[in-house]
Amino acid sequence: MSDEEEARPMASATENGTAELEMLVVMSRRAASDQVEDVLARLASVGAEGRVTPGRESTVIGAIGDRQQLAGLGLEGFAGVQRVVPIQRPYKLVARETAPEPTVIQVRGRRIGGGHFGLIAGPCTVESREQTLETARAVAEAGASMLRGGAFKPRTSPYSFRGLGERALEILAEAREETGLPIVTELMDPRHVEAVIETTDVVQIGARNMQNFYLLAEVGRGDKPVLLKRGPSASVDELLMAAEYVVKEGNPRVILCERGIRTFERSTRYTLDIGAIPVLKEETHLPVIVDPSHAAGRRELVPALARAAVAAGADGIIVEAHPSPETALCDAPQLVRASEFDAFAREIFALVSLMGKVVG
Repeated sequence: MSDEEEARPMASATENGTAELEMLVVMSRRAASDQVEDVLARLASVGAEGRVTPGRESTVIGAIGDRQQLAGLGLEGFAGVQRVVPIQRPYKLVARETAPEPTVIQVRGRRIGGGHFGLIAGPCTVESREQTLETARAVAEAGASMLRGGAFKPRTSPYSFRGLGERALEILAEAREETGLPIVTELMDPRHVEAVIETTDVVQIGARNMQNFYLLAEVGRGDKPVLLKRGPSASVDELLMAAEYVVKEGNPRVILCERGIRTFERSTRYTLDIGAIPVLKEETHLPVIVDPSHAAGRRELVPALARAAVAAGADGIIVEAHPSPETALCDAPQLVRASEFDAFAREIFALVSLMGKVVG
């Protein structure tokens, strides 16, 4: 089975879109294929559907149908059944109980999730060809897994630089061609879906659009992995429900990103919710990464927050870098200088190794 297939959870809806995953039937390690078929036949006898997900330790059958009818089947007594688990959480497909083993997402040979750590780095915004290529070369030489860069930028002020648009996508594609790094860029507008999905390797949904449910559904129908950032005022449950919108449409490759939440504290741009990392790792099988740049708002704080993220169990970090931060058109105070990125990366990789992970 390929990594992509292994990462594909069970669908959540029947053809009419009304049924939900209500129960998990966990088969024992030694369960035979005919015992799995017996369970599927029993589910079918009451009009329910069973979705089989093989795992390293055991096979899991997701049951879709009427909750009351499923509860009365008595599947606990069937040969080969280890336990039956009702799904209580509103986010059914992204919940860890649906897929106990961590999802590993592969992007052009780079892996993130499980024991694989991703270092995503690059400019906040694509300002020019020269600036982007110089940054791409620096982060690639330092061992980054992917290149980030904004083509379309959401800005608080309508007078701020808002990116180069489709020209930026062309520059990012050139940077990928030269360095081999997969590219991550933000999608803001449904009108840009085709252009972004055609060019990028990972589609980012930014914090401001975390609950733009139409946009989530659009990328859910696409075939590119989605990097979903937590909104500054969103709870962990709301982030997971946003991810559910994507997965429900058929795209199981979602990377969750903690990037800091809005609190009363003003010494940093946002407050990095380190506690959200172990909570998310407990609640979901999806990879969890951290954006220390937006949380800190100050480049001198980025390394410390990045180290904290690795130590808390994050599957990766996404960092902003720039050849000349003092001349940057966007988020200048938080950009790591490209010439200093190699030392930053070596420090992170040492801690990643200490945590028993490998750079993906």
